[in-house]
Amino acid sequence: MTAQDSATPTSRIAVAPTAGTAGPTEPADRGAASGTLQAALGVTAFSLTFPATAWALDGFGPWALVAVRSLLAGLLAGACLLALRVRLPEPRHWAGIAVVAAGVVVGFPLLTTLALETSTTAHAAVVVGLLPLTTALFSALRTGARPSRTFWVAALAGAAAVIAFTVEQSGGALTSADLYLFGALLICAAGYTEGGRLSRVMPGWHVLGWALVLCLPVAAVATWVAVDLEPVHLTARSVAGMAWLVVGSQWVGLIVWYRGMAEIGIPKASQLQLAQPLLTLIWSVLLLGEDMTWAAPLTAVAVLVCIAVTQRSRS
Repeated sequence: MTAQDSATPTSRIAVAPTAGTAGPTEPADRGAASGTLQAALGVTAFSLTFPATAWALDGFGPWALVAVRSLLAGLLAGACLLALRVRLPEPRHWAGIAVVAAGVVVGFPLLTTLALETSTTAHAAVVVGLLPLTTALFSALRTGARPSRTFWVAALAGAAAVIAFTVEQSGGALTSADLYLFGALLICAAGYTEGGRLSRVMPGWHVLGWALVLCLPVAAVATWVAVDLEPVHLTARSVAGMAWLVVGSQWVGLIVWYRGMAEIGIPKASQLQLAQPLLTLIWSVLLLGEDMTWAAPLTAVAVLVCIAVTQRSRS
């Protein structure tokens, strides 16, 4: 990826297809497939965030974890932007980048980390089940998108299936951590929506990179204070968890996610996240030893059907 990459398609001269050549709709189909793949890769990266956070909490306090995570990711982003000589965004884009920073770089990681101190990853997955629907709502308000009725019915059905499954996994009990989770849901949806909008006019990794760099001064001060208040005790699990949070969740995952949203649209990309709670629960079984119930395969089928419907419905 270079500084010249752009989420805006280049103009093409329309020509009639000849025998043996691709039809005029094939480039659009390839673009949709590419966008769907990139958004799906982002969802896969995000599905490991809660287990990685649980690992990182073995050696970091919640405030120190978020501060160090933001600092390291910001330094990585700054190095990439500097090495590729990426120009500063236009002044009119900085407000949107600040929303991305507040929602995706700071707000969601902090609130979910605080929640995971007293909540299991299965219970925390409730917020992920609601995120696609909330993102679509924010998108409709912010960008004027108007998905079809079929889209909304499938989205609501998928969200209901995921919520029912994740609540059943957590025993149906609500905890004080839910306040953190619901707050994270709202602020992350706003960050996703603004990031997806900006990714239509500038490369998605530029959006993320500048959002991370924007947080660097605050992250540096927060790291200095938090590490003093919450001493770090490094373990293999905590280092592995932090490494994934910085490189996988905070950087690579968001890059492909924003590129995917730019290509297929925010509402449709957000519905791919319906599969994220199920992926998180699979990782929780494999990495954290949590139990998986019989409801998982039934919910997986329902979610896949809903995703297929939303991807085929017209906006």
